[in-house]
Amino acid sequence: MERSLREVAEFVRAQVVGDAAAPVTGISSIASAGPGDVVFAEDAQNFALAVASRASAVIAGEFASGAANQKPLLICAQPRLAFARAAQFLRSNPERKPGIHPSAIVHPTAKLGDHVIISERVVIAHDVEIGESCWIGAGCVVGANSFMGSHCELYPNVTLYPGVRLGSRVIVHSGAVLGSDGFGYVRDQATGRYEKAPQIGRLEIGDDVEIGANTAIDRGALDVTRIGRGAKIDNLVHIGHNCQIGEDVVIAAQTGLSGSITIEKNVVLGGQVGIGEHARIEEGVMLGGQGGVLPHKILRGKGIAFWGTPAKPVREYLKELAVLARLAKKE
Repeated sequence: MERSLREVAEFVRAQVVGDAAAPVTGISSIASAGPGDVVFAEDAQNFALAVASRASAVIAGEFASGAANQKPLLICAQPRLAFARAAQFLRSNPERKPGIHPSAIVHPTAKLGDHVIISERVVIAHDVEIGESCWIGAGCVVGANSFMGSHCELYPNVTLYPGVRLGSRVIVHSGAVLGSDGFGYVRDQATGRYEKAPQIGRLEIGDDVEIGANTAIDRGALDVTRIGRGAKIDNLVHIGHNCQIGEDVVIAAQTGLSGSITIEKNVVLGGQVGIGEHARIEEGVMLGGQGGVLPHKILRGKGIAFWGTPAKPVREYLKELAVLARLAKKE
């Protein structure tokens, strides 16, 4: 999609230095850039490489505002963030055209907003509501009484169980399953057999959430599993029933959360983290890869990094490792 540099600057909130009318069509790395591309540089070394590249324009920090060169610049405080926004602004997908594919099955009671795209073999059950400009990829299933805000994207083969609610601008990648039954059973003491506990709650996902491929998020057992606004969830993550995930939480791949866990806002969970039921991770905590939290435990300390199993502040954990290493040498 061709845009003028002035249009891009307005969208990313940057100042143009040079030809504001210059056309740009996409973004690129410095090494692969060609005419029409926009690249970015966060320091002087990369700025020199960016200017020497074949790109049509460079997004750079304020350090470059006085630089003399023939290539147009977009000057801003956060070049990497502006670059990400430019990518969104310049993105286009000519294959996505509003309408319902003939192979899709849409129940007559479903309500579809303007400019909705329903792709091949999609199934939309009764009393579903889908907001404007949503894209439902091939093979998706949207269960009865589900709700979806505007500008959502469901990549192929996503499944929404009945009653799931998505906010606006939610992105769900292929193979994700949202609203499945939680893992809850009651043991019959007389026979030793397990019987399924009720899983009749809901799943609510806030605005601007992104959910990775093959991730599974369970509905509440009796109440609500909730994913807060702006949360970013990687591929192959499992979130159990009744979990409460706060705003702007980041969860990396292969993390597993048991039921009834609370993750407060701005928490970062590394890859393969495991957290036991009813644990609480308070605001701003960072838990490193393969960290483990035992059931009912609380991690607190905004901006503090934890590591290990059971998880401890990194400095404490590393000291313990050093002591164990010294003891091993004495054997």
